[in-house]
Amino acid sequence: MSARKLVLVTGASIGIGAELARVFASHGHDLALVARSRDRLEALADEIAANGAGSGLPRPIVIEIDVARPGAADALVARLMAEGASVEILVNNAGFGLIGPASALARAEQIEMIDLNVRALTDLTLAFLPDIRAARGRILNVASIASFLPGPGMAVYYATKAFVLSFSEALWFEQRDEGLVVSALCPGPTASGFGARAGVHPDMLDSVRGLSAREVAQAGYDGLMAGRRVVIPGFGFRVSAWFARFAPRLLVMSFVARVQMKRARLP
Repeated sequence: MSARKLVLVTGASIGIGAELARVFASHGHDLALVARSRDRLEALADEIAANGAGSGLPRPIVIEIDVARPGAADALVARLMAEGASVEILVNNAGFGLIGPASALARAEQIEMIDLNVRALTDLTLAFLPDIRAARGRILNVASIASFLPGPGMAVYYATKAFVLSFSEALWFEQRDEGLVVSALCPGPTASGFGARAGVHPDMLDSVRGLSAREVAQAGYDGLMAGRRVVIPGFGFRVSAWFARFAPRLLVMSFVARVQMKRARLP
């Protein structure tokens, strides 16, 4: 009996991650849903199974785990082996940001951000890379428009997403002759739970919304399937990324700092 080929989505319980799971499911992909919230994952798995009734696909595998904890990648590998499954497509979506000057934010939380956004993403990628290479599969790493510029007011978050973009592009180059596709999804502000978790002032949450999580997820799926190295949903955000590459660095940092101060309602 051949192994069950899966799309593994981290951070699948809410926001872009949940929408990515829905989009992949709508295109007939078998799924493993990973996050810390079992209740939300079970509800999403039930929804996907109900919507796909008659398709012949099994209900998504639900795995409740904090991917940032030490040993999480090995635990996921072992769990999927026990299920008789292997990862064909990896979607590294789990991550979070914090708004405010680095000196004002809790040191422990900023290190947790690095653990999740950088270390866990890298560990999961390397852990599943042999299976993905064997399947000539794909990797979608969720970065951000923040990947293209320094971010005063969210310094650590912007730096982590710069790593995700750099790592993804380098891995794409290394694997391009092996038939493996690596894409970095770089959304701008998105209507999801990110802003509230990051500490954006409640009065500013509506003002920072750009595309919907579903629009971002669909763009990510389409870009990955088309083999695009970098996917930036929304024409305006693509222009912003281009501008950030060539504009004077001090001008870019001054602009970002003003935006973040406004979002956090800092003086």
